[in-house]
Amino acid sequence: MSKIVLVTGAQGFLGQNLVTTLERTDGVVVRTFLRGDAVHSLAEKLIGVDLVYHLAGVNRPKSDDEFEVGNAGLTRELVGHARTITEPPLIVFLSSVQAGLDNAYGRSKVAAEEALVELHEQTGAPIAIYRLPNLFGKWSKPHYNTVVATFCHEIARGRVIEVADPDHELELAYVDDVVDRLLRHLSEPVEPSITRCHVEKTFSVTLGRLATLIEELRDTRTTLRMPDLSDGFVRRMYATYLSFLPAEDFAYPVTLRTDERGSLFELLKSDHFGQIFVSKTKPGITRGNHSHNTKVEKFTVVSGKAIVRLRHLITQQRVEYPVDGRDVRVVDIPPGYTHSIENVGDDDMIVLFWASEVFDPGRPDTYASAVLEASSAATVEP
Repeated sequence: MSKIVLVTGAQGFLGQNLVTTLERTDGVVVRTFLRGDAVHSLAEKLIGVDLVYHLAGVNRPKSDDEFEVGNAGLTRELVGHARTITEPPLIVFLSSVQAGLDNAYGRSKVAAEEALVELHEQTGAPIAIYRLPNLFGKWSKPHYNTVVATFCHEIARGRVIEVADPDHELELAYVDDVVDRLLRHLSEPVEPSITRCHVEKTFSVTLGRLATLIEELRDTRTTLRMPDLSDGFVRRMYATYLSFLPAEDFAYPVTLRTDERGSLFELLKSDHFGQIFVSKTKPGITRGNHSHNTKVEKFTVVSGKAIVRLRHLITQQRVEYPVDGRDVRVVDIPPGYTHSIENVGDDDMIVLFWASEVFDPGRPDTYASAVLEASSAATVEP
């Protein structure tokens, strides 16, 4: 059986992310209450609804009076219509951590919470209340939703940002983590009570660190050095930053190194996963003929034909792997083997390489040694 869900504030930052996910969730029918909809239309929209996500509100009005109307007032309207329903739906209200502060915004959120508490006390309607910190993620508005959106928008456009207090600490939640938590209400048992809920994953960061991190993410296009994406905050912030790139700026050039053999460019590199580079090699050309003590590599021919040759430095055992872009295979290159790759086809050969370490000219761990004949060892660049 389908669940009918009403989302108020569906055009807002969180609302857009939530509605997009709900609409691709099996068994969910989504209704929306948008900015500009007549308040009395809530009565009709509530008919047959199983769950209400009440996100609508005001956070940057022209005057403080709008807080009362847009936050507390709208919630009272929702409560009034819900009170007429024999079995009121679960109402999930997205409040704010500022509800604990003595300002116009905080007071309006507390008033909205109190209206929902009163509804529960009078009707037994199930209520879930979240007091969310600042949110960040795709589709947020710069100079409106959060400083993260503002920093990402400005830095992605090459503008200088000002950080008034670098040591000021923020608590942040990622929009998709919030959406994931909200979706659990679709399947969790509904308790006839008031539940204070929270998002499990939040992040603390200073304004100074936030600005520096976003600048580092911008610079990955030139340094090619990726941050540590095993850090959940960094991974989420990278996705957020990319969502603020102007559409005409998605593509960017690479530094192409060319010689008589063909060309090569680096794609990505990181202290955490090594580096990835791509080469184009002319027919009859051999690359490599070197060994590594610790560094390991993977060769993948994506176009053309090649032979990957390896020779063990101690036993002198040789092995060959014919590879073809029409039947893609990955060849591991262990340490202690000198190795090469020869283009044996009639066309240019394109190879994707991965190395476990970023190349360091001071400590290259790369030693010249021909696979098909012995040679003295010498340090060379790959």
